[in-house]
Amino acid sequence: MRARILRLHYKTTEKLRRLRKEAEQDGAYRVAKRIHAVLLNNDGRTSGEIAEILDSPLSRASQWLCDYEEQGYEGLLEGYRSGRIPKLSEEQKVSLGDIIDSGPVAYGFLSGVWTSPMITRVIEEEFNVTYHPAHVRKLLYQLGFSVGCPKRLLAKADREKQDRWHRYTYRAI
Repeated sequence: MRARILRLHYKTTEKLRRLRKEAEQDGAYRVAKRIHAVLLNNDGRTSGEIAEILDSPLSRASQWLCDYEEQGYEGLLEGYRSGRIPKLSEEQKVSLGDIIDSGPVAYGFLSGVWTSPMITRVIEEEFNVTYHPAHVRKLLYQLGFSVGCPKRLLAKADREKQDRWHRYTYRAI
């Protein structure tokens, strides 16, 4: 297999050097590193040598050169990272928001306050999609709902009686 060596016009090389310097000044170090890889390749370095110089995996250095060949400078920029495909579509999220707005009693629960396990169950029943209750909180936040965590202290609790109970009654049990 032949080594990939890019041959750039001197004006392109100067432009890339300027863009690398700007990227470093802006704090876009990963973009600057990719531009540096292209410039090193233009100087006759192989992707293996580039990987060693930039302390990167060989596959990554090869990918940067390939991206530059196919897309030019745009291929070296930070792109949008899509992440995992959402389990619920936008229509399903709107429908879930409507269900949440109507309240848990309207859906058939006895409690008047939604909990993550309850919403997890609703999502599973309505959309046949399973979520972990902890992730449901993130989903609710994305939908614009606030998530509250209840305090475990009673509002009208008498601290002295609690302390007496812990010291005497609880120990006796």
